[in-house]
Amino acid sequence: MADPARARKVAERIKVLMAQGLDTLVKDPRLGFVTITDVRVTGDLQQATVFYTVLGGDQERADAAEVLQTYRGRLRSHMGRGLGIRLTPTLEFVPDALPEDAAHLEDIFRQVHERDAELAAGRAAGGYAGEADPYRKPREAAPLGDEPDDDDPTGEYADGRD
Repeated sequence: MADPARARKVAERIKVLMAQGLDTLVKDPRLGFVTITDVRVTGDLQQATVFYTVLGGDQERADAAEVLQTYRGRLRSHMGRGLGIRLTPTLEFVPDALPEDAAHLEDIFRQVHERDAELAAGRAAGGYAGEADPYRKPREAAPLGDEPDDDDPTGEYADGRD
């Protein structure tokens, strides 16, 4: 069993070789715009899973999957020459779910943004539950020359405290 660092290096090298192979070996126009997003290699370096994305709709994805399966042997030979290890890993092509996951997250972010806008509009239209300024304040001093009324029971504060 290879150590994880070596498996990571082999996976990165396979990723580069697959991109080169798609550019130089595959001449099928149905391939379209394919991007190799990730490669994972088993611990014994016997199998490589290549994750890819395709720009376009369902028909382009189906065509790209068919072309990749057709050219799998040539791509494996190209990879074996470029790797220089004793055994060449078998290839498995898997469409990456990254675009669908990103679209799902974008939808969630859009819903959250709309909900935040609704809450902000509700906050702007709302008012205070009580008075605008709930803190007690001392009464302002009477202007000079005016005597305080003797019948004023409130005293110094507006809320009735002394």
